[in-house]
Amino acid sequence: MLLLSVIDGMRVIKEAGLLAYPLGLCSVVAVFIICERSFALRNAAIVPADLTDSVLQGRTVSGGQHSALGRIISFVERHPGDDDGAKAYARLEIMKMERGVSYLDTIYTGAPLIGLIGTVSGLLAAFSVIDPQTRMPDPVKFTESVGYALSATLIGLVIAVIALVGNGYLQRRIDHHAARLDVLLERILAHHAGRGVTKMESKELVS
Repeated sequence: MLLLSVIDGMRVIKEAGLLAYPLGLCSVVAVFIICERSFALRNAAIVPADLTDSVLQGRTVSGGQHSALGRIISFVERHPGDDDGAKAYARLEIMKMERGVSYLDTIYTGAPLIGLIGTVSGLLAAFSVIDPQTRMPDPVKFTESVGYALSATLIGLVIAVIALVGNGYLQRRIDHHAARLDVLLERILAHHAGRGVTKMESKELVS
């Protein structure tokens, strides 16, 4: 039974014809984007727990280049008082998180259409199967050909579902991180503004 299922699966791919290659490429690209972005959007790479706790508690922290939050903190330290610039830089970090995700939109939209082209071409081939004696389509071969003509559409729909689910998951992760970065950025700017006021008061007292 397992062998038959493998043979049938191989025939599904075979019956998809040349369109199996672009569909296969779409599947590889979709899986790669989902895996790569899932790793890149892990908490440690965007909002590490130690930095997040320090910012929320109002402690002075140093940024770094190992996380999005660390890079934002470094930018604020290098450009004190530039709140608009810091917010623009935070938006740039969010855009980096979205890198490659837009291709999933193209894949889950285009894969079923590619599969549909393969199905239509398969149906045209099925209708061309004529019994030389009756001059009519062979019922057995016709039914079998029509069934496998849907192979390309089946593959395209499977790929589209994978890309759609992956896109939804990644978008939720990006939105979650973006909301956290907005809150943390406001805390960082407020903390630095408070430090600036304290320094000015100290200078006035000294003078």
